[in-house]
Amino acid sequence: MNHPADVSLLAASPWWRSDPGTSLVIRGGSRLVGTYPISGAKNAVLPLMVSALLTPHLVTLHNVPASLDVAVLSNLLQRLGVGLNWSSNGRTGLSLTLCADQVHPARIDRDLVGRMRASVLLLGAVLARCGEACLPMPGGDAIGLRGIDFHVAGLRAMGAEVDITGGVIHAKAPRGLRGAEVALPLPSVGATENLLLAAVLASGRTVIRNAAREPEIADLVHCLAAMGAQIEGVNSDVLSIAGGRPLIGAVHTVLPDRIELGTVACAVAVTGGEVMLQRARADLLGAAGPALAAAGVVLENVDGGLLARRSSAGITGIDLHTRPYPGFATDLQSPVMAMLATAKGASAVTETIFEQRFRHVDELRKMGANITVHGRTAWVRGVERLTAARVTATDVRAAAALVLAGLGAKGDTILDGLDHLDRGYDRMADKLVACGAVITRSSA
Repeated sequence: MNHPADVSLLAASPWWRSDPGTSLVIRGGSRLVGTYPISGAKNAVLPLMVSALLTPHLVTLHNVPASLDVAVLSNLLQRLGVGLNWSSNGRTGLSLTLCADQVHPARIDRDLVGRMRASVLLLGAVLARCGEACLPMPGGDAIGLRGIDFHVAGLRAMGAEVDITGGVIHAKAPRGLRGAEVALPLPSVGATENLLLAAVLASGRTVIRNAAREPEIADLVHCLAAMGAQIEGVNSDVLSIAGGRPLIGAVHTVLPDRIELGTVACAVAVTGGEVMLQRARADLLGAAGPALAAAGVVLENVDGGLLARRSSAGITGIDLHTRPYPGFATDLQSPVMAMLATAKGASAVTETIFEQRFRHVDELRKMGANITVHGRTAWVRGVERLTAARVTATDVRAAAALVLAGLGAKGDTILDGLDHLDRGYDRMADKLVACGAVITRSSA
């Protein structure tokens, strides 16, 4: 098994590195036409990579997105002793084989953990595999209060001793984790994933009630099942795990990214183009599918994906509330709002998941958007066209929203905070350029 010093294939590719001085220059006015390949889901691949910690055997993932978050987690896993081997081909994109035959639980790096929220998933997996874990508090986007209380309470119910001191989580299970009944106060995606990862190695049966139902959870369940785990209730809010069985290796293909799908579909509609979204699946969108259709985004099933275009009636205002899946995804709220900024009529966008997920509003206002925020609802009154400005991304989804806004604006929009875009998307700018967008990177 190859144990490279860095992230190998990713490290050799300059486009994923986020130089703090680099900006994206987006020239508005070009129609998007062509084929846009939807990458593997960012929200699915990270827990799938962590699942490799649960077995000493090889786990191979296909359709891995080449994003900065993947690079950071790869580096974290290497420091835990996991071997990584990258390969690439035209059919399955990037493939990653992980070998966790030797895991060192004390080697979790504070700086890397502080860069991404998903690093908290290491807690359940390392604890279950090694009987102890020491993890600095995870970082990630500044979009609200995303505590780890649900994670900690669930692990304690499974017999773990957890102490948080000085910004570090210390967890031990000297007699091993045991199955338990866990009822989540809210259907937290991260907590559901963390408890799943721990439960498959815990002795006895674990039942997770009020579990998250996102497609990425189901993708993790399918991968764990291929590794030999026994899990019932996939796609439901009650997951039952018969734990304690040794896991084997597996080969798994990461499901397509529904957030990238929705974002690019909105960009196509804004520019009046027509793009084949390769590998896209409309069934993954949940309530976002009908909402996009109501706004004037047409998604037609075709061989190999979806054909996206704008309705003949144009983009029209809609009202939406973000909800846990199958509700409207909070991760699509920002890019859809950017599209609605130039819709006919007014829209009301209510964010119920994260209390700070309107930080992109001020940046859209710089571009001429007419948006007023009252509490958790943003009132959007469509304008004829946005105007280019210098804007800054504050999180992954805001970055994508501002790219979308720049594609439809008059003039050259300069996007700073580019590391957020690179964290969550696999070469989005490059793939948009291949569809006719005029986008360049600038160090000025």
